[in-house]
This record gives sequence, structure tokens and C-alpha cells, in this order.
Amino acid sequence: MVFLSEYEDVSVVDEPIHDAVLGGAAARGDAPALVDGVSGTTVSYAQLDQFHRKVAAGLAEAGVRKGDVVALHSPNTVAYPVAFYGTTRAGAAVTTVHPLATPEEFAKQLRDSAASWIITVTPLVESARAAAELAGGVREIFVCDPAGDSGHRSLLDMLGTTAPEPRIALDPAEDVAALPYSSGTTGVPKGVMLTHRNIATNLAQLEPLIPTGPGDRILAVLPFFHIYGLTALMNAPLRRGATVVVLPRFELDAFLAAIEKHRITALYVAPPIVLALAKHPAVAGYDLSSLKYLISAAAPLDADLARACSDRLGLPPVGQAYGMTELSPGTHVVPLNAENPPPGTVGKLIASTQMRILSLDDPGKDAAPGEPGEVLIRGPQVMKGYLGRPQATVEMIDRDGWVHTGDVGRVDDDGWLFVVDRVKELIKYKGFQVAPADLEALLLTHEGIADAAVIGVLDDDGNEIPKAFVVRSDERLTADDVMAYVAERVAPYKKIRRVAFIDGVPRAATGKILRRQLREN
Repeated sequence: MVFLSEYEDVSVVDEPIHDAVLGGAAARGDAPALVDGVSGTTVSYAQLDQFHRKVAAGLAEAGVRKGDVVALHSPNTVAYPVAFYGTTRAGAAVTTVHPLATPEEFAKQLRDSAASWIITVTPLVESARAAAELAGGVREIFVCDPAGDSGHRSLLDMLGTTAPEPRIALDPAEDVAALPYSSGTTGVPKGVMLTHRNIATNLAQLEPLIPTGPGDRILAVLPFFHIYGLTALMNAPLRRGATVVVLPRFELDAFLAAIEKHRITALYVAPPIVLALAKHPAVAGYDLSSLKYLISAAAPLDADLARACSDRLGLPPVGQAYGMTELSPGTHVVPLNAENPPPGTVGKLIASTQMRILSLDDPGKDAAPGEPGEVLIRGPQVMKGYLGRPQATVEMIDRDGWVHTGDVGRVDDDGWLFVVDRVKELIKYKGFQVAPADLEALLLTHEGIADAAVIGVLDDDGNEIPKAFVVRSDERLTADDVMAYVAERVAPYKKIRRVAFIDGVPRAATGKILRRQLREN
């Protein structure tokens, strides 16, 4: 059967994302839009409107044109939204890059996305230069903080430009606004083409369930480069006139201090932060009484942990949300006004969204009512497709427009979705995607490794971590050797954290790794 949302449909938002979010910014004047959670530097809504238009003019003057791709390589800063919206107003698409990506990983994304420009921060300039050199084709690197002696132009200098603001004719339904990278249900990372309409309409779909506005203060600690952070912590609150307090990374004491100092009203986090709030002794040393609600997404949240967190903070039950990069990302959320949502649910279908649950035994049929099956989604938030990978797109989105998420879920009689497992092989480490295929390919470059397979396993805190099963060609190879080899070549979240040595990797006749057998070991 097809599950329909109980919420009234919304009209598609056929506006460029910068207008959909910042259309009312100038009228909000001196109201604070962005606050640096450490230094206190504040950008008003009027300034945000003016600054991103100036950056758009500066980028256009530098040669950025409609159809170009700009790589935004930065931790969270108050300049990140200025760079993002300035780029889209100049007509380009933004491919968001993990700030801790190695030059090799960064270069791979530059090549695949055909990015011609990089916007970074001065502490990361060397990494950006190395990536640009490896990739080729990068015309210029900009920084979005004071340039110092980096030798690169700063977006701050563009604020004084007299160049005219570009007037770009964009087709919101076709033109790509954001190009984050996702592994989908399996395989290597792919560029997810999210149009202006995809992202803007998803904001409209989410608004009735999680209303926010002036006076609300949202703490942006999850990264903007991740679609969750981009939507929940940047686009959504700025569209509604809330204040976004920005932190560059998660450090518990700085995070807690920011909640206390800036009187944060709402948190959008991932399960590891819920764990810290529920159990870490440092929490007791801060005044967190300004918080009104907390929502967790990006990875499954244990119901008992959610309850422990809400009880400790004296908050309503921790709500969850569900989605994926290919869905812009939201499809389900626990509404803020929900009364007694069942523990463990990831929410109800948002407006204008449909769902099916396919049988695991016979994927050609729907699962029986209440039975678990693969979650399929259809709606205006479905991506345009994977960049340059039509076959992968067809494998993800069927001919009827259904996205096959690879997640196993069940729906109760009241329409609440519970995600219970994953069909897919993708590992989610603290909300970040780790493709086993990437790590397996890297492991096989080690001269002491004959074969390897990687799966996700749970650590003592309930986080999914990459575990490698290794067939040695050199018996002197140790687990520490394997972990060190990988750690030197990947971003920190991709590191192998456990190693087991085996005699052979179990494979099907097709050569596909039988990961289920590895999980049973």
C-alpha cells in the first residue's frame, strides 16, 4: 500500500534557494541572523542579505558563471552561509566538502564534480592547494576569512566591490543548487544533484511540524557541509528569522558553554551528542534551562538513551527525524506538538510525501501491515539524480519515481515509522557516511594484505564503527599496523577502529562479499 502524509500538501517552491531562504532578510534589519558562538561576532539579517549579494558580485567578477561548481571547504563559521548563498546567487552549484578530507579525497571530489573554484579558510589552504594540484582544473582558491599571507583573495575583500550584482535566470526545477556527496545505499561516494526546488520545497514541507521563528536560538554544531546541518541548522532557521549560533566543531564544554551563554532554545544533534547530554558529568555544571526541545537525526537513536537525555534535561521526549541526502534530506519527523509519540519512532511522513514498505522476502510486493520491509519514498524532495551516474540513479530511483532507501522499517497503526535495520552496506559513523568499498580498496593497496572486507559494528557506546576483516600476506602484520595505515590516508571519521584477521573473505559466486557471514562471526 501507499502511505500518505496526514498533513496538508504544500506547493512546490519554485525559487532559487537564496531567495527562498533570504527573501525576507533585508526587512528583518538588525535582528541577529548569525552569531559566532566563541567570539560573539554577530551578522544581522540586513548584513547577511547585503554580504551574500556582494559576494555573488565578487564571484561573478572573478569569472564564476551559471553552471560552474564551487567547492565549499570549511568548518562552520558565520561566513559559511554568506559563501553558500553568494555562490548560488552567482548561478553556480555548491559542492560541500568535509574540512578534514585528505587532499586525495578532496581531489577525487573536485574531479568528479568538475569544480572550477574552491572557497576555504586560511588554516585549510595547504590542503586545498594540494587537492587542486592533484585534481587539475581549479581556476582559483578563495578564503572566507582574513587572507593574511595566504596569497589568496578573501571573500571579505569582495564586500567592498562595486561590481554589479549578477542577475542570473535560474530554473529551480532543473538547476542544481547543492552537490553534496553520498554513497547512497552502497558503493563509492556520488554527487547528489539537489535542485533549488528540491531543497526549498523540503523546507516548506518541514515547517508545519517544526515551526521556528524570531526569538528562537539554534546552536549549529553539526556541520553545514552535511545535508542535515545545511537544512536544519542553516536554511530552515534563516528562512524563518531565527538566530543561528555557530560552533566550528563539537567539544563538549564549549558546546555546553554556548547553550548557557547564548540561551539556546533548540538543539538539532546526532546520537553521540545525545549520549553526552544523557551521561557526561560535565553537563551538570551548566545552566541549560533555556532549551525547549531537542531533535536527533543522521543515525538511529536508542529509545532508552533518548529517554535518559530528556529526563536529565527536563525536556519533552527527544524527537527524531529521518531522511537521506538523496531526499534533500527530510521525509519524517516527530512533530513538536506530538503527544506521547511512541519511543524509538523516527516520526511521521511530512507533507507532500508518500511511502511504501516493500517485502524483504518478495521485493515485488508490499510488506504486510506492521511487518518490516524496505522503505521507499516519493515526493518533490527526491534528488534530480547522481551526477554523471545514470545507472546508479536508475538503481536508486525506480521508473515510478520511488527512492529505494535501503533502510528496513515498519509502520504502526498510527502511521509512526520505526527504522529497524539497513538493507544497505553503508556504515554510519556518528552520522557520517563511510563506504566499505572505499576502505576495502585502500586496504588492498597495503603490500601485507591479500584480501579485505569492511563492515559496521557497534562499539560500547552504541556507535557504528568500521571493522576490517583482513587476510594477511605477511604474518607480521598487526591490527595496529592496519589501523595506522588507513588512518594516515583518510579523514578521521573513516578510520578503521577494529581489525580481525581471517583465512579468507566469504564471497558469493559473483564475487560479492557476504557481509552477513562476517557479522555472524
